[in-house]
Amino acid sequence: MSEQDVSTASNLKSFASYQPRHFLWETSEDGRVATLTLNRPDRKNPLTFESYAELRDLFRDLAYASDVRTIVLTGAGGNFSSGGDVFEIIEPLTRMTMPDLLAFTRMTGDVVKAMRKCPQQIIAAVDGICAGAGAILAMASDLRLATPEARTAFLFTRVGLAGADMGACGILPRIIGQGRASELLYTGRFMTASEGERWGFFNAIHPGDALLPAAHELARTIADGPWFAHGMTKTMLNQEWAMGIEELVESEAQAQAICMATQDFRRAFEAFAAKRKPVFEGN
Repeated sequence: MSEQDVSTASNLKSFASYQPRHFLWETSEDGRVATLTLNRPDRKNPLTFESYAELRDLFRDLAYASDVRTIVLTGAGGNFSSGGDVFEIIEPLTRMTMPDLLAFTRMTGDVVKAMRKCPQQIIAAVDGICAGAGAILAMASDLRLATPEARTAFLFTRVGLAGADMGACGILPRIIGQGRASELLYTGRFMTASEGERWGFFNAIHPGDALLPAAHELARTIADGPWFAHGMTKTMLNQEWAMGIEELVESEAQAQAICMATQDFRRAFEAFAAKRKPVFEGN
Protein backbone atom coordinates (compact mmCIF):
# COMPACT_ATOMS: atom_id res chain seq x y z
CA MET A 1 0.00 0.00 0.00
CA SER A 2 1.36 3.41 -0.98
CA GLU A 3 1.77 6.34 1.42
CA GLN A 4 -1.16 8.04 -0.33
CA ASP A 5 -3.34 4.94 0.20
CA VAL A 6 -2.40 4.85 3.88
CA SER A 7 -3.18 8.57 4.23
CA THR A 8 -6.56 8.16 2.52
CA ALA A 9 -7.45 5.17 4.69
CA SER A 10 -6.53 7.05 7.85
CA ASN A 11 -8.86 9.90 6.83
CA LEU A 12 -11.92 7.67 6.58
CA LYS A 13 -14.62 8.51 9.11
CA SER A 14 -18.20 7.65 10.00
CA PHE A 15 -20.96 10.14 9.23
CA ALA A 16 -23.49 8.53 11.58
CA SER A 17 -23.01 11.31 14.13
CA TYR A 18 -22.71 14.17 11.64
CA GLN A 19 -24.73 17.16 12.84
CA PRO A 20 -25.33 19.88 10.23
CA ARG A 21 -26.48 23.38 11.12
CA HIS A 22 -28.69 24.17 8.14
CA PHE A 23 -30.50 20.93 7.25
CA LEU A 24 -31.37 17.55 8.74
CA TRP A 25 -29.21 14.44 8.46
CA GLU A 26 -30.15 10.89 9.37
CA THR A 27 -28.49 7.57 8.64
CA SER A 28 -29.80 4.01 8.57
CA GLU A 29 -28.84 1.64 11.36
CA ASP A 30 -25.89 0.31 9.40
CA GLY A 31 -24.93 3.80 8.20
CA ARG A 32 -25.09 2.93 4.52
CA VAL A 33 -28.10 5.07 3.59
CA ALA A 34 -28.23 8.73 4.63
CA THR A 35 -31.19 11.09 4.32
CA LEU A 36 -30.47 14.79 3.85
CA THR A 37 -33.57 16.94 4.37
CA LEU A 38 -33.71 20.63 3.48
CA ASN A 39 -35.59 21.91 6.49
CA ARG A 40 -37.13 25.36 6.23
CA PRO A 41 -40.67 24.24 5.40
CA ASP A 42 -42.27 27.59 6.27
CA ARG A 43 -40.37 29.13 3.31
CA LYS A 44 -40.43 26.06 1.05
CA ASN A 45 -36.87 25.15 2.01
CA PRO A 46 -34.86 27.98 0.41
CA LEU A 47 -31.07 28.02 0.39
CA THR A 48 -28.83 30.64 2.01
CA PHE A 49 -25.16 31.55 1.70
CA GLU A 50 -24.49 29.39 4.74
CA SER A 51 -26.48 26.35 3.61
CA TYR A 52 -24.81 26.43 0.18
CA ALA A 53 -21.42 26.35 1.88
CA GLU A 54 -22.42 23.57 4.25
CA LEU A 55 -23.77 21.43 1.41
CA ARG A 56 -20.56 21.97 -0.56
CA ASP A 57 -18.40 20.97 2.40
CA LEU A 58 -20.51 17.92 3.23
CA PHE A 59 -20.45 16.49 -0.29
CA ARG A 60 -16.70 17.09 -0.47
CA ASP A 61 -16.13 15.35 2.87
CA LEU A 62 -18.27 12.36 1.90
CA ALA A 63 -15.38 11.17 -0.26
CA TYR A 64 -13.88 10.05 3.08
CA ALA A 65 -17.00 8.35 4.46
CA SER A 66 -16.42 4.89 5.86
CA ASP A 67 -20.13 4.10 6.04
CA VAL A 68 -22.45 6.18 3.81
CA ARG A 69 -22.98 4.63 0.39
CA THR A 70 -26.11 6.34 -0.88
CA ILE A 71 -27.92 9.59 -0.04
CA VAL A 72 -31.60 10.46 -0.28
CA LEU A 73 -31.94 14.22 -0.80
CA THR A 74 -35.38 15.65 -0.02
CA GLY A 75 -37.25 18.60 1.47
CA ALA A 76 -39.54 19.01 4.45
CA GLY A 77 -43.18 20.04 4.48
CA GLY A 78 -44.31 18.89 1.04
CA ASN A 79 -41.80 20.87 -1.01
CA PHE A 80 -38.29 20.13 -2.24
CA SER A 81 -36.74 23.62 -2.42
CA SER A 82 -37.76 27.04 -3.70
CA GLY A 83 -34.12 27.89 -4.51
CA GLY A 84 -32.07 30.81 -3.27
CA ASP A 85 -33.77 32.81 -0.55
CA VAL A 86 -35.02 36.10 -2.05
CA PHE A 87 -34.13 38.25 0.96
CA GLU A 88 -31.10 36.34 2.27
CA ILE A 89 -29.37 35.81 -1.09
CA ILE A 90 -30.91 37.67 -4.03
CA GLU A 91 -31.27 41.06 -2.34
CA PRO A 92 -27.67 41.08 -1.01
CA LEU A 93 -26.41 40.04 -4.47
CA THR A 94 -27.81 43.24 -5.97
CA ARG A 95 -25.38 45.22 -3.80
CA MET A 96 -22.21 43.18 -4.37
CA THR A 97 -19.20 44.02 -6.50
CA MET A 98 -18.12 41.79 -9.37
CA PRO A 99 -15.36 39.97 -7.40
CA ASP A 100 -17.88 39.07 -4.68
CA LEU A 101 -20.49 38.02 -7.23
CA LEU A 102 -17.98 35.72 -8.93
CA ALA A 103 -16.96 34.24 -5.58
CA PHE A 104 -20.64 33.47 -4.91
CA THR A 105 -21.36 31.88 -8.29
CA ARG A 106 -18.21 29.79 -8.02
CA MET A 107 -19.25 28.62 -4.56
CA THR A 108 -22.69 27.54 -5.77
CA GLY A 109 -21.07 25.78 -8.70
CA ASP A 110 -18.80 23.99 -6.25
CA VAL A 111 -21.91 22.40 -4.71
CA VAL A 112 -22.69 20.74 -8.04
CA LYS A 113 -19.06 19.72 -8.55
CA ALA A 114 -18.98 18.15 -5.09
CA MET A 115 -22.26 16.29 -5.69
CA ARG A 116 -21.00 14.89 -8.98
CA LYS A 117 -17.59 14.00 -7.58
CA CYS A 118 -18.61 12.31 -4.32
CA PRO A 119 -18.65 8.52 -4.75
CA GLN A 120 -22.11 8.09 -3.23
CA GLN A 121 -25.16 7.91 -5.47
CA ILE A 122 -27.56 10.75 -4.65
CA ILE A 123 -31.29 10.13 -5.08
CA ALA A 124 -33.46 13.26 -5.12
CA ALA A 125 -36.97 12.68 -3.74
CA VAL A 126 -38.93 15.63 -5.12
CA ASP A 127 -42.34 16.79 -3.93
CA GLY A 128 -44.04 20.13 -4.51
CA ILE A 129 -41.91 23.11 -5.51
CA CYS A 130 -38.47 22.37 -6.96
CA ALA A 131 -37.26 25.68 -8.34
CA GLY A 132 -34.11 27.66 -9.11
CA ALA A 133 -31.19 26.30 -7.16
CA GLY A 134 -33.53 23.59 -5.84
CA ALA A 135 -34.01 22.37 -9.40
CA ILE A 136 -30.24 22.41 -9.79
CA LEU A 137 -29.81 20.18 -6.73
CA ALA A 138 -32.27 17.70 -8.23
CA MET A 139 -30.53 17.93 -11.62
CA ALA A 140 -27.11 17.30 -10.05
CA SER A 141 -28.35 14.17 -8.29
CA ASP A 142 -27.75 10.77 -9.84
CA LEU A 143 -31.38 9.66 -9.81
CA ARG A 144 -34.65 11.51 -9.29
CA LEU A 145 -38.03 10.34 -8.00
CA ALA A 146 -41.08 12.60 -7.73
CA THR A 147 -44.69 12.85 -6.69
CA PRO A 148 -47.44 13.86 -9.14
CA GLU A 149 -47.45 17.26 -7.39
CA ALA A 150 -43.79 18.01 -8.16
CA ARG A 151 -43.27 21.19 -10.16
CA THR A 152 -39.75 21.92 -11.38
CA ALA A 153 -38.51 25.20 -12.82
CA PHE A 154 -35.17 26.76 -13.67
CA LEU A 155 -36.30 30.27 -12.78
CA PHE A 156 -33.15 32.25 -13.44
CA THR A 157 -34.45 34.08 -16.50
CA ARG A 158 -37.37 35.38 -14.42
CA VAL A 159 -34.98 37.41 -12.29
CA GLY A 160 -33.01 38.74 -15.25
CA LEU A 161 -30.29 36.10 -15.20
CA ALA A 162 -29.03 33.57 -17.74
CA GLY A 163 -30.15 29.97 -17.64
CA ALA A 164 -26.44 29.21 -17.39
CA ASP A 165 -26.38 28.62 -13.65
CA MET A 166 -24.49 25.96 -11.69
CA GLY A 167 -23.95 23.86 -14.82
CA ALA A 168 -27.55 23.84 -16.08
CA CYS A 169 -26.66 24.57 -19.72
CA GLY A 170 -24.30 21.60 -19.76
CA ILE A 171 -26.04 19.05 -17.57
CA LEU A 172 -29.78 19.54 -18.21
CA PRO A 173 -29.57 18.92 -22.01
CA ARG A 174 -27.79 15.64 -21.29
CA ILE A 175 -30.74 14.53 -19.17
CA ILE A 176 -33.76 15.73 -21.17
CA GLY A 177 -32.34 16.81 -24.54
CA GLN A 178 -31.23 20.13 -26.00
CA GLY A 179 -34.61 21.34 -27.21
CA ARG A 180 -36.50 20.65 -24.00
CA ALA A 181 -33.70 22.06 -21.86
CA SER A 182 -33.61 25.18 -24.03
CA GLU A 183 -37.34 25.71 -23.52
CA LEU A 184 -37.12 25.41 -19.74
CA LEU A 185 -34.04 27.61 -19.45
CA TYR A 186 -35.39 30.36 -21.75
CA THR A 187 -38.93 30.49 -20.37
CA GLY A 188 -38.39 29.59 -16.72
CA ARG A 189 -41.71 27.76 -16.80
CA PHE A 190 -42.58 24.91 -14.49
CA MET A 191 -42.12 21.36 -15.77
CA THR A 192 -44.86 19.06 -14.50
CA ALA A 193 -44.06 15.71 -12.93
CA SER A 194 -45.53 13.84 -15.89
CA GLU A 195 -43.43 15.87 -18.33
CA GLY A 196 -40.38 15.24 -16.18
CA GLU A 197 -40.96 11.50 -16.26
CA ARG A 198 -41.61 11.42 -20.01
CA TRP A 199 -38.51 13.48 -20.69
CA GLY A 200 -36.26 11.39 -18.48
CA PHE A 201 -35.70 13.94 -15.72
CA PHE A 202 -37.59 11.79 -13.22
CA ASN A 203 -36.92 8.07 -13.09
CA ALA A 204 -40.34 7.34 -11.56
CA ILE A 205 -43.43 8.98 -10.07
CA HIS A 206 -44.82 7.85 -6.71
CA PRO A 207 -47.76 9.01 -4.56
CA GLY A 208 -46.78 11.45 -1.84
CA ASP A 209 -46.87 8.93 0.99
CA ALA A 210 -44.83 6.45 -1.04
CA LEU A 211 -42.10 8.83 -2.23
CA LEU A 212 -39.62 8.50 0.62
CA PRO A 213 -40.15 4.75 1.06
CA ALA A 214 -39.49 4.29 -2.66
CA ALA A 215 -36.39 6.50 -2.50
CA HIS A 216 -35.07 4.60 0.51
CA GLU A 217 -35.75 1.26 -1.15
CA LEU A 218 -33.81 2.33 -4.23
CA ALA A 219 -31.03 3.75 -2.07
CA ARG A 220 -30.82 0.49 -0.12
CA THR A 221 -30.64 -1.57 -3.30
CA ILE A 222 -27.70 0.51 -4.52
CA ALA A 223 -26.02 0.67 -1.10
CA ASP A 224 -26.06 -3.11 -0.77
CA GLY A 225 -24.60 -3.55 -4.23
CA PRO A 226 -20.94 -3.46 -5.32
CA TRP A 227 -20.23 -0.02 -3.90
CA PHE A 228 -16.72 0.37 -5.28
CA ALA A 229 -17.97 -0.51 -8.75
CA HIS A 230 -20.94 1.87 -8.40
CA GLY A 231 -18.49 4.65 -7.58
CA MET A 232 -16.51 3.76 -10.68
CA THR A 233 -19.69 3.92 -12.79
CA LYS A 234 -20.44 7.40 -11.44
CA THR A 235 -16.89 8.55 -12.19
CA MET A 236 -17.05 7.28 -15.76
CA LEU A 237 -20.51 8.76 -16.37
CA ASN A 238 -19.00 12.14 -15.52
CA GLN A 239 -15.66 11.78 -17.29
CA GLU A 240 -16.96 10.37 -20.56
CA TRP A 241 -18.98 13.48 -21.42
CA ALA A 242 -15.83 15.05 -22.82
CA MET A 243 -14.30 11.95 -24.44
CA GLY A 244 -14.21 10.65 -27.99
CA ILE A 245 -15.27 7.06 -28.71
CA GLU A 246 -11.76 5.59 -28.66
CA GLU A 247 -10.82 7.37 -25.45
CA LEU A 248 -14.01 6.44 -23.62
CA VAL A 249 -13.88 2.77 -24.62
CA GLU A 250 -10.26 2.56 -23.45
CA SER A 251 -11.13 4.35 -20.20
CA GLU A 252 -13.92 1.86 -19.56
CA ALA A 253 -11.56 -1.02 -20.27
CA GLN A 254 -9.23 0.29 -17.57
CA ALA A 255 -12.08 0.99 -15.15
CA GLN A 256 -13.57 -2.46 -15.55
CA ALA A 257 -10.19 -4.13 -15.14
CA ILE A 258 -9.77 -2.29 -11.83
CA CYS A 259 -13.20 -3.54 -10.70
CA MET A 260 -12.28 -7.09 -11.73
CA ALA A 261 -9.35 -6.91 -9.31
CA THR A 262 -11.66 -6.26 -6.34
CA GLN A 263 -12.80 -8.85 -3.81
CA ASP A 264 -16.41 -7.90 -4.59
CA PHE A 265 -15.96 -9.33 -8.09
CA ARG A 266 -14.74 -12.61 -6.58
CA ARG A 267 -17.54 -12.55 -4.00
CA ALA A 268 -20.11 -12.20 -6.77
CA PHE A 269 -18.68 -15.15 -8.68
CA GLU A 270 -18.50 -17.35 -5.61
CA ALA A 271 -22.06 -16.44 -4.64
CA PHE A 272 -23.31 -17.21 -8.14
CA ALA A 273 -21.53 -20.56 -8.14
CA ALA A 274 -23.05 -21.38 -4.74
CA LYS A 275 -26.51 -20.15 -5.83
CA ARG A 276 -26.74 -17.53 -3.09
CA LYS A 277 -27.00 -13.76 -2.97
CA PRO A 278 -23.63 -11.95 -2.87
CA VAL A 279 -22.73 -9.73 0.07
CA PHE A 280 -20.68 -6.80 -1.22
CA GLU A 281 -18.19 -4.99 1.01
CA GLY A 282 -16.95 -2.24 -1.30
CA ASN A 283 -13.40 -3.54 -1.79
